[in-house]
Amino acid sequence: MKLWDKGYSIEDSIEQYTVGNDRELDMHLAKYDVIGSIAHAKMLQKTGLITQEEGQQLEEGLNAILKEVEEGTFAIQPGVEDVHSQVEMMLTERLGDTGKRIHTARSRNDQVLVDIKLYLRAEVKEMVELIKDLFRTLMAAAEEHKEVLIPGYTHLQAAMPSSFGLWFSAYAEALADDLRLFKAAHGFINQNPLGSGAGYGSSLPIDRSLTTELLGFDSMHVNVVNAQMARGKTELTLAFAMAGLSHTLGKLAMDVCLYNSQNFGFLTFPDELTTGSSIMPHKKNPDVFELMRAKSNRQMALPNEIMMMTNNLPSGYHRDLQLLKDILFPAIQDLKSSLSLCNYMLQRVQVNPTAIHEDKYRYIYSVEEVNKRVMSGVPFREAYQQVGTAINSGNYHPDTSVHHTHEGSINNLRLDLIWEKFEGVG
Repeated sequence: MKLWDKGYSIEDSIEQYTVGNDRELDMHLAKYDVIGSIAHAKMLQKTGLITQEEGQQLEEGLNAILKEVEEGTFAIQPGVEDVHSQVEMMLTERLGDTGKRIHTARSRNDQVLVDIKLYLRAEVKEMVELIKDLFRTLMAAAEEHKEVLIPGYTHLQAAMPSSFGLWFSAYAEALADDLRLFKAAHGFINQNPLGSGAGYGSSLPIDRSLTTELLGFDSMHVNVVNAQMARGKTELTLAFAMAGLSHTLGKLAMDVCLYNSQNFGFLTFPDELTTGSSIMPHKKNPDVFELMRAKSNRQMALPNEIMMMTNNLPSGYHRDLQLLKDILFPAIQDLKSSLSLCNYMLQRVQVNPTAIHEDKYRYIYSVEEVNKRVMSGVPFREAYQQVGTAINSGNYHPDTSVHHTHEGSINNLRLDLIWEKFEGVG
């Protein structure tokens, strides 16, 4: 069944190529296709384009389909092109000619646009909640382990004292910044494209403000051509937010892989959260974080992939845009999985409070020694040379106590300010 059927059929190879796996991906949109159709039916009734009785029948029929979606019994039948066709076919089978009226003043172009907007809005909400959960876990860990020192690194060389308080809260603050990107993406997503039709509006007297209100959008894409141009740009905007978050997760995952290795030994996990080797019985591999690192790298390619697919398209709809679902929908599910597993793992992390005491880290206190001499009146460059000479001659005996007072340092984490930043995103 095809909404564009004109009395002839196309070859199977053409249909298979053009439809691809759209039926499977459209199952993500089924709920939102029905919700959008309910709002559309209410608008058609209010504007007099359908009768009150027809509007009531359509709404009841759509609510019945929505229940099937929520119960998991809804399916796109073989031979049906997409979710839009399936819903309209079901309405027509159950309501006769009344079911055919649902497509009045609407195109599949604005129908899929509103479905995607509603779907992405819900997915953003889920991702934001997962980010918040991970933020809270990191902040709790920062508070719990704030006294545990670890080496800080530059160029992968042990450089200066750091702490688990600094490390955990650094990633927490990064997540607070990532939330800003998601807030911006949500603002772009939460605009109503319904009523733009095939991209040039309708001569029928529809009420786009009403569907904007019914669907809970903040506003509408006013210009109907711009509404269609939002396809691709909507996905790109979210992809940038997802890539920014993945930049944080990928770096965190890499740190964990390093810190978990025997050469570092800063942290570990319970046996049941790691995997083993088929040949080396001592191995405890951080496979979750290795996969998270790889998935994060792939997520960071999302914006480029979407741009390469859409950047040379003129205004109006093009079938190229269908493939955006192939790119973005699985990526969303992957990112949610990474966030959930990262949170689960870090709630069970086991930190090593004694790693800092190994002799190989004695030189990370050299800057502390330089600064002590500066505080006693020695010019910095002279103090630097004095400590360097002591190190080279073997006369360096560091004081391993650390006294940092400024905001955001080892002894003054200011977790309260990070909480304020996080809560201020809204």
